[in-house]
Amino acid sequence: MAERSFVEEVKKLRLGAGDLFSGEGILAVTKALLESGVAYVAGYQGAPISHLMDVLADAQDILAEQGIRFENSASEATAAATLAASVNYPLRGAVTFKSTVGTNVACDALANLASGGVTGGALIIVGEDYGEGSSIMQERGHAFAMKSQIWLLDPRPNLPCIVGAVKQGFDLSEASNTPVMLQLRIRACHVHGQFVASDNRRSPFTIREALDSPARDVSRIVLPPASFVHEQEKVKDRWPAAVRFIQERGLNEFFSEAADDIGIVVQGGSYNTLLRALERLGVADVYGHSRIPLYVMNVAYPVIDSEVLRFCEGKRAVLMVEEGQPNFIEQNIATILRRAGSGAALHGKDMLPMAGEYTATEMMKGARAFLERYGRVDPAPAQIVVPVATKVIPVKLEAEVHARPPGFCTGCPERPIFTAMKLVERELGAHHVSADIGCHLFSILPPFNLGNTTMGYGLGSAGAAALNPPAGAAAGKRAISVMGDGGFWHNGLTSGIANAVFNRSDNLTIVVDNNYTAATGGQDILSSNAANRSRSTGHEIEQAARGVGVKWVKTMRRTYDVAGMVAALKEALTTAEKGPKVLIAQSECMLNRQRREKPLVRKALAAGQRVVRERYGIDPDTCTGDHSCIRLSGCPSLSIKPNPDPLRTDPVATVLDSCVGCGLCGEVAHAAVLCPSFYRAQIVSNPTRWNLLRERVRQAVIGWLQRREIRSRERYAF
Repeated sequence: MAERSFVEEVKKLRLGAGDLFSGEGILAVTKALLESGVAYVAGYQGAPISHLMDVLADAQDILAEQGIRFENSASEATAAATLAASVNYPLRGAVTFKSTVGTNVACDALANLASGGVTGGALIIVGEDYGEGSSIMQERGHAFAMKSQIWLLDPRPNLPCIVGAVKQGFDLSEASNTPVMLQLRIRACHVHGQFVASDNRRSPFTIREALDSPARDVSRIVLPPASFVHEQEKVKDRWPAAVRFIQERGLNEFFSEAADDIGIVVQGGSYNTLLRALERLGVADVYGHSRIPLYVMNVAYPVIDSEVLRFCEGKRAVLMVEEGQPNFIEQNIATILRRAGSGAALHGKDMLPMAGEYTATEMMKGARAFLERYGRVDPAPAQIVVPVATKVIPVKLEAEVHARPPGFCTGCPERPIFTAMKLVERELGAHHVSADIGCHLFSILPPFNLGNTTMGYGLGSAGAAALNPPAGAAAGKRAISVMGDGGFWHNGLTSGIANAVFNRSDNLTIVVDNNYTAATGGQDILSSNAANRSRSTGHEIEQAARGVGVKWVKTMRRTYDVAGMVAALKEALTTAEKGPKVLIAQSECMLNRQRREKPLVRKALAAGQRVVRERYGIDPDTCTGDHSCIRLSGCPSLSIKPNPDPLRTDPVATVLDSCVGCGLCGEVAHAAVLCPSFYRAQIVSNPTRWNLLRERVRQAVIGWLQRREIRSRERYAF
């Protein structure tokens, strides 16, 4: 169950020639694939292209009509290896995953694919997750394209350019027998716009034809001596073919080429931001008309020498706008200009930040510095004089605004796992915790502060592999590893669990099983409970772990049972039994649960049916203001408010209306032997007559008891 359904939007994929397509960038990419005659599509979800997988999943009926095979791949390596179908057959195939982490995983398959080359068009759509909104290490996918000689497209972020890049990417791949990488940044994935659609095309060569007439070309298999020939082919044959295609099709764009004797070279993905900066500086307008010549590299690799020299001819200086490090393109252009003896001065990282996202603010600073140096804009005033009446006294934000680190959602079933770990830590002491990619990684932040390292998706257990005493040495504390169910099926089963069995590890691995790949949008996986009409689900993680040889395996079916989680953790960390231990902690992702249940609740309420919702609260007269419940939970629904007792100054805890009734706060209070101030309440909508009668009786009894208590106090008052 993905976080967003595209069932209605995918109807646009049936539009034909001449129809106007309106929608999001991700949907436009899918439409472009259909118009390109693709035969198969595969991929692994991850920001910012998770929605592309969701669109494809919702469009399976349309894909089937076109004879397209769609794969939810087990990993990015699986997806990349799928492109092997294009090596010997004229089948157009596309795969998609997150870069750079996904490209890292797929690197082996991509390297082999690029070495042998392809017959059918092979398009690799990567979500370039670089910048301030990223959740991964800051690296660029550009290096992979250069390393393997894969041509890299970076189109301007508007729908016509994106759609054109998909179609031209397949043509470029076939013209040069080389896989092509299409880089889509966050803004490109989610930009909205329009383009004129074309008819969807079926692949002229089908998968069935490939199966019926298998082809084999030893020269395409990456084995010596063919692999030595491949390297020469890349440079002597495929590269020139790609350059000719790029020039003939005009994939790179020139704007206002002869308007001035200075110019700016920019990657297509940064074009919109640059244009906005130039518009603010008064040298361009919102319609894309610039008084400064622009060379837009919709193909980031290879760099076309003749086009660079053409643009720089007669110019005093050019600015290279290249986001991130290393500055591959700037170095390439510098070499081209030097070898040609060009007199144009080249600027880039000397005026723009060396690393980091080129936001509109940073882009305008760099563009201003370049234009000021060559007299195209007036210098900015060195100091702005502020009238005394409007003068603002500067303050340090960190002193006034509290940091807001990312955390678990309200009711998240992963929170009680780490609550239990903190309670066990009080008794057994601190343990080394090897973390993993996923929502559970938030446990490294307050209030839990758990997690020493994280090495990659599904590598939580492998990250603690070295932390086992040598054979014969005295045993000490066991290291704890954490991985999610998505990471487990991605590669954690083999690289972590099976590896631990093979090497006789004595550590504990906690597998957080919330039924979905929750961190990437809630897609189904092998162990999901959902009945997926096109995928096989319901395969238990416990059986898989036992299947590779783990003897000590325990499954907790309800993570909100904090006392049970504490007992299971203590047993795993103190048992005399040797060998790897796996604790599977199960409870459904609360976000997906709410997505499923809320529509049903709204429907029941509209029909006048009785609906009962559970909420938790705190008795302010009982709460002592200790706030251990908050420190051991961190739930966003737990907050504080002034103490109603004038004789006590400590604020009391309170439960906000965002509570979803998971019950963790009450469980924590019980398991940690805290206070009895928590209570559970039932909110009844559309109550029955029996509910109303029972409520009236309850109120009457409570009122009578309260009045008797008051009279008793008055009787004994002095």
